[in-house]
Amino acid sequence: MECIIISGMSGAGKSMAVDVLEDSGYYCIDNIPCDLAPHFIDLFLSTAAKYKKVALVVDVRSDANAESLFTLRSGLTEKGIPCYLLFLDCSNEQIINRHKANRRRHPLDTNGDIYEAVTKERARMDPVRLSADYVIDTTSLSTANLKSHLLNLFGEGGAKSAMVISILSFGFKHGIPHESDMVFDARFIENPFYVPELRPKCGLDKEVYDFVFNKKPAVEFSDRIFSLLDYLIPLYLSEGKTSLVVSVGCTGGRLRSVAIAENLKARLENKNHNVVIRHRDIEKG
Repeated sequence: MECIIISGMSGAGKSMAVDVLEDSGYYCIDNIPCDLAPHFIDLFLSTAAKYKKVALVVDVRSDANAESLFTLRSGLTEKGIPCYLLFLDCSNEQIINRHKANRRRHPLDTNGDIYEAVTKERARMDPVRLSADYVIDTTSLSTANLKSHLLNLFGEGGAKSAMVISILSFGFKHGIPHESDMVFDARFIENPFYVPELRPKCGLDKEVYDFVFNKKPAVEFSDRIFSLLDYLIPLYLSEGKTSLVVSVGCTGGRLRSVAIAENLKARLENKNHNVVIRHRDIEKG
């Protein structure tokens, strides 16, 4: 049997994670108190042939904190159960917007001040985030992107203990993605935006891609990023890092950064790395 402990910020997408994992064959229990979870695990172990994959959602609704979650995880490990801690995160601003949109009260909101409630939750859950095996920031993820990321990790043949490398293209004028581990600036590369026939296109189009990589600086830039990643990834793996977000930005996030990101994805996949790619701003102006 294996177990996933799902935790994270309220409104960050835990319900979606449960839906995806249930479709992938996991038996999921939402909002379970940490002190009850070991009893359920013992029941699952007694019928191991039936319950081979289990996911438990543990968060502030059941008064969870870092200490109780760490105790739960260590207890599962001592039983010889492979256990992964998945943390779903989201910016405070987006969490507040989501709660307002669905008109659901935040579990820590006792006086009508949602800003205070989210701040309290962040302080309580930050240590959990830092110790999680996997962190998915859903601030700018679509439902489809989140589902894809979860399936990439926990679906049939998913990565689990392998590192997932996320390549993210973005536009600086729309803000730097705060989930980034590394940020590279491609704005020095000649801009296809100023070529009239290329302006309406994006970096996924062959004409734009070829325009970018027909320039020596773009080739050298991609070579140097790849060389750095090729050096760092084994070191990160040796330290137990399980996810890496590499962001490449240009002005608008539609042309140069997209082409560079696609190039890096292909090169990393050729080295048999587990890579996902997202073009955050490709549909923007």
